[in-house]
Amino acid sequence: MIRLFVGVAPPDDVRRRLAGICGGVPGARWTSPETFHLTLRFIGDVDEGDAEDFAHALGGVRMGGFDVTLAGVGHFGSGDEARTLWAGVEKNLALVRLQRGIESALVRAGLPPEERRFTPHVTLARLADAPLARVSAFLAQYALFRAGPFAVDGFTLFSSHRRAEGPLYRVEANYPLALAPT
Repeated sequence: MIRLFVGVAPPDDVRRRLAGICGGVPGARWTSPETFHLTLRFIGDVDEGDAEDFAHALGGVRMGGFDVTLAGVGHFGSGDEARTLWAGVEKNLALVRLQRGIESALVRAGLPPEERRFTPHVTLARLADAPLARVSAFLAQYALFRAGPFAVDGFTLFSSHRRAEGPLYRVEANYPLALAPT
């Protein structure tokens, strides 16, 4: 079995900006800057044959490149139970089109449809018993955070390997997007 997801890795300057806001929340397990990514589709644990089918299907996704800007921060979880802190993405129709194209290709290749609504974000931290006041302070402090724009000229199929010190992501395949017309 192999654990897969499709994403976009931001450039180093954006990773540095993201890393610069990571801190100040007890109970947070901060994401390592080299693993920052914007997930377009989590695939999960699949056998090698399905992984090959999905990798092949993703090669059929066609569209032009575009720019993305990270904007604001937020959390997943409700009330006192925030589970994840993230940096958001400014509204971007091209990104939504890309995500839908990836979803469609994977469903045609046999992956069950994603039931959750696409909420583009970069995970900053996973939380365990983080004090609500500190989470709220983080959200307020970085509400106007912005990074980018940066070019999205392709997407990547990653494998994820669990380790005690955090996940290790490996590039399985890169998929370039066509250059946007000038």
